Amino acid sequence: MKAYVLQGGFGLDRLSEADRAVPTPGQGEVLIRMKAVSLNARDIGVIDGFYKPVLEGPLVPVSDGVGVIAAAGGNAGKFRIGERVSAIFTQSWKSGEATRENWASTLGSPLQGLLAEYVVLPEEGLVRVPEHLTDVEAATLPCAGVTAWHAIAEEGKAKAGDTVVVQGTGGVSLFALQFAKLQGARVIVTSSSDSKLNRAKALGADYGINYKDTPEWDKAVLELTQGAGADHIVDLGGGATLNRSVSALKVGGQISMVGLLSGASAELEIVPAILRRAKLQAINVGSRSMFENMNAAIEYHRLRPVIDSVYPFSQAVEALAHLAKGSYFGKICIQF
Repeated sequence: MKAYVLQGGFGLDRLSEADRAVPTPGQGEVLIRMKAVSLNARDIGVIDGFYKPVLEGPLVPVSDGVGVIAAAGGNAGKFRIGERVSAIFTQSWKSGEATRENWASTLGSPLQGLLAEYVVLPEEGLVRVPEHLTDVEAATLPCAGVTAWHAIAEEGKAKAGDTVVVQGTGGVSLFALQFAKLQGARVIVTSSSDSKLNRAKALGADYGINYKDTPEWDKAVLELTQGAGADHIVDLGGGATLNRSVSALKVGGQISMVGLLSGASAELEIVPAILRRAKLQAINVGSRSMFENMNAAIEYHRLRPVIDSVYPFSQAVEALAHLAKGSYFGKICIQF
């Protein structure tokens, strides 16, 4: 089979296609023939050595994907041969609160990832995906989808009448927009592109703020909420956006810290956070239970993920290069 392997150092130039033997499933495991994967900012971080600066051996990257069951090992009977499944990002996090130990079981680093024609995984680390979705659409769910669901529905508990601010128009952001609208919330999207803001409005966003034209976008949020502030802010910027997120928050509101696109550290202004009784909730994808809850909602509402572009497997490096440029709207996917 073909797989993309990172070896000999970090960087996209160290990622290349390789021939590998088709793996054999063991007890409680299944063999999955991959149909599609989607890309996340984390994948670039892994390939560039940001998360783990020592490459301990050849690594197959990419965390999100969908495939069909091709074979089952002993005692594996949860899924039928030919059934379509996705892997949960944190393989050992089934439900409840995560533990430190769970972080050793994330796909695409430190565990081997999904950018291969066949993979073997424990059946307990898999979920069925909504039938109405294409393979490409289903491949977007495990990280971006579950992260947004965790932030909006599980931790944020967004409800009708709430105001939710979503930063950017990448995969997590657009899922957050869609899930917030399912709850009946009013959604404000920030972006540096008017074109992307118009596309976000077509998906249901109520307002758009161009943060290049309006650097003090927190004040614009306050104006749009008659001075009250937002109930919930999904913060993907990190270092350069966290203080403005606090400023735009209502008293008792919540910030879901999801990304670090503008930096991995921030000097938090404590007094504004105290005055707003700000709840800062870090979100690290989610559990299998959250994934299943999200899938039920997606299926019921016939929701469809937003796809930026689809590349063939032979152009996986080009797809990752597109991701690294940061100019996408929705998810970048690779189809096998």
